[in-house]
Amino acid sequence: MSNNTKLFQDYLQSIVQKEEPAGLYQPISYLLQLGGKRIRPLLTLMAVDIFNGKPEGGLPAALAVELFHNFTLMHDDIMDEAPLRRGQPTVHEKWDLNTGILSGDAMLIQAYQSLEAYPDLLFGRLTRLLSRTAIEVCEGQQYDVDFETQTQVSQEAYLEMIRLKTAVLVGCALKMGAVIGGAAEEDAQAIYDFGVLLGTAFQIQDDYLDAFGDPKIFGKQVGGDILENKKTILYHQAMIQGSVEDQRILTEWFSKKTTASVSEEKIKIVKLLFDSSGATEATKALVVQYTEAAFEKLETIQIDAQSKVHLKVFGQNLMERKF
Repeated sequence: MSNNTKLFQDYLQSIVQKEEPAGLYQPISYLLQLGGKRIRPLLTLMAVDIFNGKPEGGLPAALAVELFHNFTLMHDDIMDEAPLRRGQPTVHEKWDLNTGILSGDAMLIQAYQSLEAYPDLLFGRLTRLLSRTAIEVCEGQQYDVDFETQTQVSQEAYLEMIRLKTAVLVGCALKMGAVIGGAAEEDAQAIYDFGVLLGTAFQIQDDYLDAFGDPKIFGKQVGGDILENKKTILYHQAMIQGSVEDQRILTEWFSKKTTASVSEEKIKIVKLLFDSSGATEATKALVVQYTEAAFEKLETIQIDAQSKVHLKVFGQNLMERKF
């Protein structure tokens, strides 16, 4: 366990300890204790350190980012009717729908409360950044919902959706750390852009793993996006590269609500089409493209060479799921 990982874990355990009312706070503790990679808070602490701040000074911001992220997961699971999160029952399955909504709301409020640890001027900067990110995440989520029922969604529109829904929070985590560490605005923006590109690569890979990953490692139901008719990058690439017949079959499967009786058949057929059309390999190539673009942006940041190496290794480990 890295020093920053232990630092954050200890801080998380010391802060998130409210017990009453249990119906509100137990689901929050449950979700946070399911683990996860803690990617975003670790990036915040890393960025503070890179810009010559003390990682301890980034802990309240790191917690805010992690609380916000888990709030989005709790509500996202409700909207997706997901049975599993990190291999365990989701909050709304373990408790009920109302609990998932209310506990998620409380996590969002706690995220902002965590930033109150900073002086007024810094609090203002961090809060504005989190608020802008939060509304963008909501916009991305709405696009995601809209796309499920739209027959025509361009790949460009889908990439913009995942930038908003997923990638901007990675950028936010890094920029918060940079701001706390005293970075120049140009460098704070550059490290934000690096995070957005890396976050986009991560989400494209997440789409791939949803269809082809090992559920024991990935912690999610395999084929969940297919069952929900989500037109991910795999779908778009299959529509671009597949035959007319491939396109017809995909359109037919994705135009109707999945029933329990055909769910396994649907996943099997769609995955075969993803493979045969070349969509699987094209999706992997996009992951590489966005990862390399992130590393190119990293080179423009005015930090020492060793810090760039640390960020690059972190990015490589992230894409290889070595967490």
